[in-house]
Amino acid sequence: MKTILSLVAIFLVTLTVSAQEFKFEKEVIDYGKVAVGSEGKRVFEFTNVGDAPLIIKDVRSTCGCTVPKKPEKPIMPGQKGQIEVSYDTKRPGGFSKSITIISNAKSARKVVKIKGFIDKNAAPAKAKSMMSTGGTN
Repeated sequence: MKTILSLVAIFLVTLTVSAQEFKFEKEVIDYGKVAVGSEGKRVFEFTNVGDAPLIIKDVRSTCGCTVPKKPEKPIMPGQKGQIEVSYDTKRPGGFSKSITIISNAKSARKVVKIKGFIDKNAAPAKAKSMMSTGGTN
């Protein structure tokens, strides 16, 4: 009996030690108040804090107004990855949407969220380059 319990304990420890896991910089992205027609693209950044490659199998949103894009390649341990989300900013009013990430991590499903308010009376902001370094020329 002790041998069986010992083997079960070793098996469980082995499963826990060699597992994929990711840590998000932010699990909720707040768009704040934006104008109708503004840039609706945002990025969830995460790090693979496990010791095996992390594979994002699927990313789903709660409606067609939110379009997520998953990484195509596995994220190696210690590396960063991104999940891009585009929200349709042509729909005035408040919004709160969930994005479900399905992966090979310890928790197979992870939910992140976007929220904000599309103001039909605000002027659209000028588009900013996503590659901007913040320096001056």
